[in-house]
Amino acid sequence: MSTQRPNRRHFLRHVAATSALAGSASGFVDSLWAHAPQLKRENKAAVLVWLGGGASTIDMWDLKPGSDVGGPFRPIATSGDVEICEHLPQLAQQFQHLAIVRSMRTREADHGRGRYYMHTGYVPNPSVTHPSYGAVVSHELSDQTATLDIPPFVSIGGTSEGAGFLGAAYAPLVVDAGGQVRNLRVQHADRLGDRMAMLASLEKSFARQNRGLAATEHAKILDKTVSLMTSKQLDAFRVADEPEAARERYGDSNVGRGCLLARRLIEAGVPFVEVGFDGWDNHQNVFETLQNDRLPQLDRALGALVEDLDQRGRLDDTVVVCMGEFGRTPRINANSGRDHWARGWSVVLGGGGINGGIAVGETNEIGEAVADTWSSEDLMASVCHALGISLDTTYTSRSGRPMKIAGGGRIIEPLFA
Repeated sequence: MSTQRPNRRHFLRHVAATSALAGSASGFVDSLWAHAPQLKRENKAAVLVWLGGGASTIDMWDLKPGSDVGGPFRPIATSGDVEICEHLPQLAQQFQHLAIVRSMRTREADHGRGRYYMHTGYVPNPSVTHPSYGAVVSHELSDQTATLDIPPFVSIGGTSEGAGFLGAAYAPLVVDAGGQVRNLRVQHADRLGDRMAMLASLEKSFARQNRGLAATEHAKILDKTVSLMTSKQLDAFRVADEPEAARERYGDSNVGRGCLLARRLIEAGVPFVEVGFDGWDNHQNVFETLQNDRLPQLDRALGALVEDLDQRGRLDDTVVVCMGEFGRTPRINANSGRDHWARGWSVVLGGGGINGGIAVGETNEIGEAVADTWSSEDLMASVCHALGISLDTTYTSRSGRPMKIAGGGRIIEPLFA
């Protein structure tokens, strides 16, 4: 029997195999509160529905009927003062709760860079990894999660951008659309104590060799993991327990199950949930793909989520955001598709006191020029404002550089006026 003491790499491998919640210790850095306002933030939460690949918002939220770039879809009236795509009828009925920002403009038309920028409010920088929406919100709303066994940031259906310099305590717990977390449920409760005792021995050995934040944070994460493994709060992940009628309303799709799970997690006290919905990088056959696949799924899932949050009295305290990394070109290419376009596109959001039924900003008749432009920083600042998070909050990165929350963005005032 080997008596070799476990090194850091071995320990991290062991922890990763033991729990889906344990992140890489390399992400731990010194982060400080520079400003900690005492705000009334009870029960605040956010849901981000991420349209991975860059959705064609010119065919969804900002149609150009009758123009050469308009495509075949027609606009329909909504319960608000805006028109949206005819293939989003259920969402149209909920638009008194939602707003469109039609004048998003960024410089990031690459998938990876655009994804990072829209998740963090910062352009990629090799010297620092910034925290994403989920990490920031769960960090700032940590005062309302003291009794929560579930991690405060849950990513459904795909990995999100992570915690950056805020550390692994605010990294996302990644689950599938059915709420399954690998290696989390206890199969043999009678053996759990012995296994955790063995793990504790390894952890103490690691801590003796590696004094500091990494060992301390991993100990906290493991404690949290055990609490969740034996917690009744795990029931929040059981989407199959929902009545059949509820599951039918959201749709038999990953995004449908993901949005239903997001509602359950918000009700359980989780402050940030991201639902990943890929398949929007439509360089070819964009109209067929949208009409027959992407839009019907999104319509049912997001429409049901907004309706449920409203009827259950949670929409005033929950911000819902639907966006991707950029939009698609006004020009239709030779393959009946649209290419990457970051110069003028749309984001939809609502709840949390945001004015519903309106459009902010506009593009011109062919969707190219933008008036009253807004950035990723501005969008993130507006979401934080709706959640009662002070925009004066400043973090200190590993390098000692102070960084303002939401990249120092400005609030999109028409959303709140």
